[in-house]
Order: sequence, then structure tokens, then C-alpha cells
Amino acid sequence: MRLQEFWGVGPKTAEQLRGSIGEAEAIAAIEAGSVRTLTDAGIPRGRAVRILRRATGGEGMAVLGTADTRHVYDDLLTLASEHALTAHAADRIRVLTPRSEQTAREQRLDRVLAAKTAWAALSAKDRATVIEAFDAYDAAGGSDRAAVETAIALVTVGLSGETFEVLSSTDTETLETAAAALGKLRETDEGVRVEPGADAELDRLREQYAAAESIENAAFDVIETVRSEGARDLESFKNGVIRHVAAETGIDRERIRSAAADDPADAADFVSTTLRSLTTELDDAVADRRETVVGELQSTIDDAAGDVDVVIDAVSDIAFELSLGRFAVEYDLTRPTFVEDGLAVRQARNLLLDETVQPVTYGVGTHSIDDNSLTPPSGDRVAVLTGANSGGKTTLLETLCQVALLASMGLPVPAAAAEIGRFETIVFHRRHASFNAGVLESTLKSIVPPLTTDGNTLMLVDEFEAITEPGRAADLLNGLVELTVEKGALGVYVTHLAEDLSPLPDTARIDGIFAEGLTQDLELRVDYQPRFGTIGKSTPEFIVSRLVANASDRAERAGFEAFAAAVGQEAVQRTLSDVRWNE
Repeated sequence: MRLQEFWGVGPKTAEQLRGSIGEAEAIAAIEAGSVRTLTDAGIPRGRAVRILRRATGGEGMAVLGTADTRHVYDDLLTLASEHALTAHAADRIRVLTPRSEQTAREQRLDRVLAAKTAWAALSAKDRATVIEAFDAYDAAGGSDRAAVETAIALVTVGLSGETFEVLSSTDTETLETAAAALGKLRETDEGVRVEPGADAELDRLREQYAAAESIENAAFDVIETVRSEGARDLESFKNGVIRHVAAETGIDRERIRSAAADDPADAADFVSTTLRSLTTELDDAVADRRETVVGELQSTIDDAAGDVDVVIDAVSDIAFELSLGRFAVEYDLTRPTFVEDGLAVRQARNLLLDETVQPVTYGVGTHSIDDNSLTPPSGDRVAVLTGANSGGKTTLLETLCQVALLASMGLPVPAAAAEIGRFETIVFHRRHASFNAGVLESTLKSIVPPLTTDGNTLMLVDEFEAITEPGRAADLLNGLVELTVEKGALGVYVTHLAEDLSPLPDTARIDGIFAEGLTQDLELRVDYQPRFGTIGKSTPEFIVSRLVANASDRAERAGFEAFAAAVGQEAVQRTLSDVRWNE
């Protein structure tokens, strides 16, 4: 496959990759999903992620039916990547895509939940050990030695389960021996280097070579020193040189004598020839000893090759799966049940909210989720969700979108239980408050086409009325509900126009979220759990009550009290009295 055949790799991007890392390396990086390789080559991270998502799971990206769906998808993967144990694991998480095959979803769920179980079973101390091991692995650039040492740490803390089965077949003692040997060798541009401290004899020869090289560069000082010690003839001069060099370098006299010039022309020739020969001899001795040590260490590594190769290949995958398991533990994610048709959750939570939120039970379509008095009706194709301003309606839509997307990627979901159908397209549309024909047209072009396809579609649409005048918006929403039912899709539509809708199809219902007053801090108190088959109220009196109570001067207060008269003075006063009573 040529580089430019990958989605998103145009002529400029291809040329940049070829110039930086070469076409073959770039293709290998794309096929392996390596964000780091592409960003190191100068490709912006966002573009690299988009290229890799299409390359590694382009078919599944069709699930993301709108820009808002894609935003939720990006947010989920960003959140999950924050729990990655290595940089490469974070990159792999960022390029996860929905899986079109149900078997693939189930298989990933199996492995992620096995990793969740393993991570949850670790003590705080053992978790810290694992994190430190992967930090060291990252810092070492994922070297073979770092991989082996990380595997030893994982075995030591007792990680077990499907994710770590590959480690159970390895011998820890063999890995430790191999790690020690790998730690003594380092790949360089000049070849394999034996690290200092790996072999005492090699270290001694290296020191002697460095000393000989240094004194060779000071040959004239040697001549002057030996002469100053009283050498009068050539023989005594030779002995003096050997004695002096041995004293200065720590080199055995016999080695120096064996390197001495046999028939020097004079004293200077004797010194220069002897020192040059000595340096050359020691250089050869270092090379010979290095070759011997490398051979011995490589033999040790080769003896452990089976176990070493296994863990080198496995550690990166373990980091990826354990990172997702760590994410699942952090947010108490659970396994969804895949069904033919329906979307229902029990005690679901929105992952993107910082504050603690009230879990919600909700559903549309055919399902068997049971939550006692909160059990949602089964069989309805559409739910029209109504209720209080700031009552969590949009948050509920986003929560449903999160659950459906996570399940489509084969990841656990933030709910006590969930049943999720096989959706070819997920359409999530937030409220966009621009009141013009262009917005109406673009919105309809975004959300209607998925309903016309043969595949299962999930519609999650927020305040459709924001794109046109209320009367016409009610007509359009009626049409959208009827089209959803007609096409066999599922939909949840948030609106304030429930009372303006024409009679809905039999398989559509209206649910409501209710505000219950103000807290002592004058915050809206809402029951975020929808009430099924009931129209929710906007309850503007609660908002006006807060404005009246918070007014900073008399004139401002008088203005808000005029609004209180419009929405119901008695209701506003009752709300404020309830707050004072609670205080």
C-alpha cells in the first residue's frame, strides 16, 4: 500500500513523512497506530490521531453520525487516555474506534474487564510498583531490558487473569538473568557497547588503554622526566621509561616491556615507538575482551530468548489493556448487555461531569432493565423528554451517547446495568441557538439522512425548537418523531414544546424532569430522574425566585419582582418561604 492511499495523507503530509522517516517507516507507523512516530515526524497530533483512526478502524467511524457525536467520542478517549500507564498506551487509546463486528466488541470487553479485575485486586503499594515499572519502561524508550524488568515487576505483584496469562509461562529467574545481561549491553551507532561495570577485566583494560593514550600524547614529558632521574646510557634510559610508564599508568611492566622498541634510533624514538605500540596493543586487548564479554552476555540472553521474546512482545499490549482496566476501575464501569434493539440504563452516570451527579435510570426501545419503581417502559420507539431548565435533560442525552459509544468500542459503561442495541449510526445533536434558515437547513441535513438508511439509528436530539420559530418547530419535531418510528429507529428528543405537539404515534411517549425548589444556597433543586409518561414543567418561578433573592439593590429587585408577578407572585413567595424555612 502506498503512503498517499491512507485517508488524510495528502501530497504535503506524505512528503513530510518521507523526508523525516521514510515511506516504509511511515506506513509501518500508520498500520501500527503509532501516534508518537507521526508526531515526532512533524505531523500535528490532532491530524495524526485522525489519520490513524481511519487507518485502523475506518469502517467503525461511520457510527459517529454528527459532529456532536464525534465531540463526545473525542472527550471519552481523552478521558480514558489520562489513565494510560505508558505514552504508547495513551496513543493506542486515542485511536480506538467503534467496532463493526459484535464478536470484536465482546472480545475487547472480555480483556478490558479481566484487566479491571486484576487492577482492582492490587493493593495501593502494588499499584505504585506497576506504575513505577511502566514509568521506567517509558523513560527507557521501551528497550528490551526495560520490557523484561517491567514484566518481572508485573509477575512480582502477582497480576493474574487473561491479560497476564502470557507472563505465567515465563520463568522469573531466567528473566532476571536476561535483564542483568541486557543491562550490560547497549546498542549504539557504532555497534554493541558493553556498559562500564559489566566486566572487571574489560574495565581494567579500558582504564589502561586510556592511560597509555594519555601518556603517549605526553612523550616529551616522559623523556625529560626519565633523563632528570639520572639515566646516562640507552639501556638505563629504557629501564627508566618502563618504570616511569608503569608507575604513571598502572600497566604491568612486562606488558610495557613486550611493547618496547627493539632497535630504536635514539631515546626519543624508543619512547614514541614504545608508547605507540603499547597503545595499539591495549586497544586490541580491549577489543578482544569486549568481543568475549559480548559473546558471553549474548549467550545468556539467547538462552532466555523464548521468555524474553514473549515478554518484549507482551508488555506493550499489557500496558494498553491494563490502562483501560485502570480507567474502568476509576469510574466503576460495567459490562453492557448487547441486544438486538433498544437502549436502556440503570443508575447511569455522565463521565464528563466533575461534580457528583444523581445516577439516572432510563430507556427507549425493547429492554428488560428493572429498577423497581423507576423501571422505564419497554417497547416505545421514541421518548420526548421535557422538564425544568437546567434540569439535566441535555446531560441525560449525553450520558446515553457515552454509553452507546463506549459499548460500540467494546468498552465497559458507566451504569449499574445497560442493554444496548447494535447501532450503525449514533446521531447526537446539541442545542445550537442560532435562529436562521441556514442553521435549520444544516441541522436537517445532519440529522435526517441517517434515518433514511437501512441500518439501526439512534437519535439523541436536544431542543430542536432552537433552530426555528416555536410553531414551525413543533411541526418539524412531530415529523421527526413520526419518521423515527416509521424507519424503525430509536430516538430521545428534548423539547419544551411537548404540549404543542400533535398526537404522537402509539410507540412514542413523553417523559418529564421536575425541579423541586431551591436549596439554601439558592441553587435549583432538581430530581434528575425522569418520570415516565409525564410532561415536565419548566418552573420559571424557581429561577425568578433566585433572582429576586439575589438582587443587589431595590431597583433591581423591583424589576425582578415584576417578572415574579408575570410567572406567579404566589409561587415565587412560596418558593422563597420554603428556602427560609429550610434555613
